Amino acid sequence: MLIIIHSETNQHTIARNLGRSEYSYYFVLKEYRPVLERLGRVVEVSDPQTEVDALYTDALSRGEACVFLSFSPPHRTPVNFTCPTLPVFAWEFSTIPNEPFAGDPLNDWRTVLRAAGAAITHSSYTVNAVREAMGADYPIIAVPAPVWDRFSERGAHLKRQPLASQVRLTLKGLLADSRELDLRAFGPVATREGVGIDFQAPPREHELVLDGVIYTSVFNPSDGRKNWEDMLSAFCVTFREVDDATLVLKLTHHNAEEALTDILHHLYKNQSYRCRVVLIYGYLADADYEQLVQATSYVVNTSYGEGQCLPLMEFMSCGKPAVAPRTTAMIDYLDAENAFLIDSTDELTAWPHDPRRAFRTLRYVTNWASLCRAYQSSYDVAKDDPERYAQMSAHAVASLRKFCSQATAEQRLETFFEHLFENRVVETPEA
Repeated sequence: MLIIIHSETNQHTIARNLGRSEYSYYFVLKEYRPVLERLGRVVEVSDPQTEVDALYTDALSRGEACVFLSFSPPHRTPVNFTCPTLPVFAWEFSTIPNEPFAGDPLNDWRTVLRAAGAAITHSSYTVNAVREAMGADYPIIAVPAPVWDRFSERGAHLKRQPLASQVRLTLKGLLADSRELDLRAFGPVATREGVGIDFQAPPREHELVLDGVIYTSVFNPSDGRKNWEDMLSAFCVTFREVDDATLVLKLTHHNAEEALTDILHHLYKNQSYRCRVVLIYGYLADADYEQLVQATSYVVNTSYGEGQCLPLMEFMSCGKPAVAPRTTAMIDYLDAENAFLIDSTDELTAWPHDPRRAFRTLRYVTNWASLCRAYQSSYDVAKDDPERYAQMSAHAVASLRKFCSQATAEQRLETFFEHLFENRVVETPEA
């Protein structure tokens, strides 16, 4: 079996595409690849329009079955190939786009999904949303990016202690520490004073030392789903009088100034507080990333919805309990035994690529008071209940193994492909 794969972002463009639309599909493709290589011969293409059908014709001439997996949302998935094409996509809203807009009929995902005949996504939540639009028997499967093996192996070598003690890591880029910044430099423009940050200066090395109860979140600050404003304000209020609580925000973006400016202003607005907030923008070598994971007590998510949330899955696979809402994809792997759950309520919103901003779907809004309670409860466990912390850590590893291990992905994909071949959704050569 020949499995052709493609993502619009690749190893050559990822650096400049960080934080841009669809960039995370490349990371999903990378995690899928080892599993796909157990199921068939894998070829990654850079120009699907010229390469896919040529590879397909060649495969059929040799009597080899062939499928093209497009790691992209349906409206960016080609529908003109002879080669059977399946979108592999993430989605975090209650409905899929079910009407054309912006002059593009492919914005009605039903058109693409009908043409494909099947699809792969990453959560049962998305499977349900697709089947609501396409019918209960539409062939779609939830296979999250299989990150567990790689990160659980890392986690096995790390201390799973609830408190950090002089954990040191080095980064090359920008480090903004609320205890070292003159926050007046990030206040209202008319009243700013003090020394700010020179975003044009060449990246340099910094050493970060972490102590106490460490909360970590990894996200793109320009991604409107992430709701980092609530994460930050609730942290500053909950730990206003607490010296040993630290929130580390590892920011993924292609532009430092865009990534940090708004968050720095919120650091100013949420004053005063004795807790610590650290912003990391820049490169962490594997060893230093592992140090960040080791220092972390809890991984935090306060988003309006997730297609799967790779950072949350990665940290939990390493044995780090979460502070997060149990919504969208997170329903599949969060529970009260591996996370401090945050209440949320749904509200109307628009599909993110709809320029009309028409209300057609739901997102999930964090209950701010519940977030504060989750912070406080998690802090109390880290400080005073190491036995419960150890249980939550072990359960996090076990839960994520079931959700996103390579073995789970291989079994699901193998069964799915067999079903598709049997039902001729994916063409097989004539005997």
